[in-house]
Order: sequence, then structure tokens, then C-alpha cells
Amino acid sequence: MMRRVRVLVDTTFASRGHSGTGVYLERLLPALRAQGVEVVEAARPGRYGEDPEAGPGTSGEDAQHRRGPAALRSAANLAGDLRWAAELGRRAARVGADVLHHPLPVPARARVPQVVTVHDLAFVHHPADFAPAFRRYARGAHRAAARRAAIVVAVSQATADDVHRAWGVPRGRIVVAYHGPGQALPLLARAEAPRHFLYVGDDEPRKDVPGLLAAYARYRAAAAAPLALVLAGTAHAPRAPGVEQVARPDAGALAALHAAAAALVHPSRHEGFGLTALEAMTAGTPVLAVRNPGVTEVCGDAARYVDPGDAAALADGLT
Repeated sequence: MMRRVRVLVDTTFASRGHSGTGVYLERLLPALRAQGVEVVEAARPGRYGEDPEAGPGTSGEDAQHRRGPAALRSAANLAGDLRWAAELGRRAARVGADVLHHPLPVPARARVPQVVTVHDLAFVHHPADFAPAFRRYARGAHRAAARRAAIVVAVSQATADDVHRAWGVPRGRIVVAYHGPGQALPLLARAEAPRHFLYVGDDEPRKDVPGLLAAYARYRAAAAAPLALVLAGTAHAPRAPGVEQVARPDAGALAALHAAAAALVHPSRHEGFGLTALEAMTAGTPVLAVRNPGVTEVCGDAARYVDPGDAAALADGLT
């Protein structure tokens, strides 16, 4: 009998909450096991969850967009990420792994082949949307991780093209593996009359929630009977007429929000894939999106598109 392939998977970001990387890991691990792969999980302690075996870690926040005093904590967190990368190489040797898989680019040194998944290069295309410390870290660390990997998994052809052009990774070492439809949402009957527009996600700068709110205000001022706008997830916005917030809905609550939605509104300036758009289409929710390569690749002609930064066109789309 052939020995099963043993893969050490860095599951640090599984505890981040409902994010693209969290859903990716949630769906990937059982899929690997179903294929007969022996999966060993390892998570950096204190980053988003705890892993007692790894010893003490650095508590911190997502470093991508921190400024001011929080930037100091984020810098410490990035330093902790580099220490964790070194630990992963040792951990792979200790558990006898055949492959080390990173769901985000991590510059680990290991004696076994490494696979990294690259979701997007938004910090390359929109550097102003990211904190300087993270930009410096990502430019070096993410590039090094991709160039060192035996295989780079890109979640779309758009991301694969970026990895090749920006980092010089040969196309023969890049595999395009599209996401599935995200988290499993119950399929509910659509409401006879929609009651709101729906945004799902966080408020990191590239998602352009302020642009969405500006477009919604224009739509609301012109509409005779305007629908509400629901921000579902971790996005925060100032109080404004018609804007509602639903923090971190579970799958059932999110399915109900989709069933009552006129459309998912996806204002992001850059996506490597557009997982929330695919979730919406799976639920039967129309998609109104800002045009960018990842989203247009995933949604094709099934979405209505507007150009980035055009609040008037987005308001027209809502209408």
C-alpha cells in the first residue's frame, strides 16, 4: 500500500473570521482529506487563534491598513509572521511532511517542496490603499515566497498573470485553481419584492465602501421609493439614511439577506477573484460590480459593471 502524502498546512488565517482566506481554508482542508491526503494543521499562536505546540507568539491585528499607534503593533505582528515562517520549516521537518502549503505567501525555508496560494496583488496595483509597513513587507516577503515555491496556486488567470509579470515566476510553476462558490449558504426562496441592496465584506480601502456610500446617497436622493443598503460583515460606516449594518452574519442570516436583496453591490477597485460575487450568483442574487480583472473573469456577462471611481454610474446601476 502506498503511503499517503502528508501536507502541513498553515491554518493561521482560518481564525481570522469570515474572510476570503478563512473560507478558502474552511473548504480546502476537507477537500484535501477527501482526496486521501494526510493533512497536518499548524497555526501561529496569538495571530488569530492559538496553537499551544508552537510556543509563545505575538498578539496583533491585520497589518495591511494600520496607521498611527496601531502601526507599531502591526509592525511587531509582521515581525512575528517572519518568526512563524522560520518555525513552519522546522515544523514540517518535525512532522515528516512531504509538502508545506501556505494559503497566503509566507517566505518559509523548508527542506520539502512548498506550495503557496496567491489571492491577489492589490498592494501592487493600489499601493496607497495599504500601510507603508505592509507594502514593504509584502513587496519582499510575498515575492520571495512565490519565487521560492515549487508551485504557486493562483485563484484566477488575472492573478496568475500578475504573479508572472510582477514577480517573474515562470508560468510553468503557476497553477490556476478557481475557488468554488464559497461558504455553503442555504438556498432560500427569493423575496417577491426586494427590500435592500447588499454589500458583504470589510471596509479595507480597496473595497471602496466610501464610494459605495456616496453612490447610494445619490441614488436615494433621486429615487421615489429607495431601497435600504445593508452592510454585512465587518464594514463600518457613519450613520446615514437608509444604511443598515449587520455585523458578521452567519450562513443562515447571510442567506436571508441575499434572498431579500435587489442586488449584491461590489464596489471593490481590485480583486484577485471576487468570492462574494460568486456567492451571490450561487444564491441567485444579481451582481452590480466595479469593473476589475478578477471580478470580470469570474462573473463574465452575468453581472452589471461600472467603471472604478464613477459614483454617478454606480448610482445609475442601483436605480
